[in-house]
Amino acid sequence: MTSEKVSRLQLTQQNLQSVAAQKQQLESQLAELDSAIKEIVSAKESFKIIGKIMVAKPKDLLQEELEQKKEIIALRLKNFTRQEQLLTKTIEELQQEVMKETPKNG
Repeated sequence: MTSEKVSRLQLTQQNLQSVAAQKQQLESQLAELDSAIKEIVSAKESFKIIGKIMVAKPKDLLQEELEQKKEIIALRLKNFTRQEQLLTKTIEELQQEVMKETPKNG
C-alpha cells in the first residue's frame, strides 16, 4: 500500500514539475506580449512576421490581435495555476499518508 502511494507521489511530483515549466513558458509569453503591446502604441508603423517575411499591418489590427493572444494566454495561465495548486495539495496529502504508514524506527 505504501509503495503504491510513493509511486503516486512521485508521479504527481513529476506532473507538478511539468505544469510549473509550462506555466513559466506562458508567463514569459505574457511578458513578451505586454512589451509588444506597449511598443505598438508609440510606434509609427507596425509589422507582423509571417514565416520568413515581415509584412506591414495596421497598428489597430495588430494591437487587437496581440490583445486577443494575451487573453488566451492569461486564461491558460489561470488554468495552469489552478492545476499547480491542486497538484501541490495532492502531494501534501500523499506525503502525510506515506509518513503515517511508514514504520518509525526509534
